[in-house]
Amino acid sequence: MIELKNVSKVFTTKKGNVEALKSTSLKVKKGEVFGIIGYSGAGKSTLIRCVNLLEKPTTGDIIVNEQELTTLSTKELAKARKKIGMIFQGFNLLKTVTVYENIALPLRLSGLPKNEIEKRVEKYLRIVDLFNKKDAYPSELSGGQKQRVAIARALSHEPEILLSDEATSALDPETTDSILDLLLKINEEIGITILLITHEMNVIQRICDQVAVMEHGSVVESGTVKDIFTNPQHVTTKKFVNSAFAAKIPEEVQKELQSTGEIVTLSFIGTASGEPALAVATKRFHVYPNILSGNITQLKHEAYGKLIVHMQGEKSEVHRSLSFLQEQGIIVEGGRTDYGKQVLFG
Repeated sequence: MIELKNVSKVFTTKKGNVEALKSTSLKVKKGEVFGIIGYSGAGKSTLIRCVNLLEKPTTGDIIVNEQELTTLSTKELAKARKKIGMIFQGFNLLKTVTVYENIALPLRLSGLPKNEIEKRVEKYLRIVDLFNKKDAYPSELSGGQKQRVAIARALSHEPEILLSDEATSALDPETTDSILDLLLKINEEIGITILLITHEMNVIQRICDQVAVMEHGSVVESGTVKDIFTNPQHVTTKKFVNSAFAAKIPEEVQKELQSTGEIVTLSFIGTASGEPALAVATKRFHVYPNILSGNITQLKHEAYGKLIVHMQGEKSEVHRSLSFLQEQGIIVEGGRTDYGKQVLFG
């Protein structure tokens, strides 16, 4: 569906050349929700704007629907872009016309018949649950409603791909969740492929199937959201994953507790359950766990949880209990064979 091969982008400034993208490659399959996450300046906005050639790459190939976009004529590119919708952080609505006209006007300019325009505007306003606002002006809408209009406008051209450029960044958490739920609904019911960029891990975990982590113009790690959450490798990826779990044990407290036992992190996903397995381990191995912090979050359609636990008991029994937890499908990090040497389970 979408493939970037060794794409780079260099901007020329008064201070010299700036390499915003460095030989970046990724592939998005049909029907996926693919998220790109990174901090400010990572290059994610440049990347997504290269997909529909709002930014022309300096080098590399942009392949969408088996077409190499950089080789197309102006007319051919315009036709290809009709299959690519885009929504932005800033909504980009016309302030002087109604919600209906904001969606209808681009369709009118594309030469669509009047009756077809009416059908599409009604259809997509109903999908975004704003048909009752069709005669309202943008100034009468909330931020979330404005983004819904922008989504309806993008969908009205009936694209196969929807690009989302920080579409929820300007919204409050509750409104963000409602927009994410809408995007997920659109993906599942219409089958549209979604490529989004964000700096918020909440966006990735709620609706994405795949994720790529960017830093300094390069993709430093990519994979399924499940794999990235359960086994992050790059330091930046770990920061993003940890941001989903706010609780952190102060270092001084950790040092004090480690003198009397082990501090371990237990991660579990889907059907694996941390607390019942921990209860079994307590009885079977005569260990005494104290849960220091814990959280469960949602990864699209399955739960992912983390517990930070202080394990006390005989060293051999603690070691056996951690091995048992692993056998139950729980990822164990931070266990030690003695109270001076750190090893990794999982």
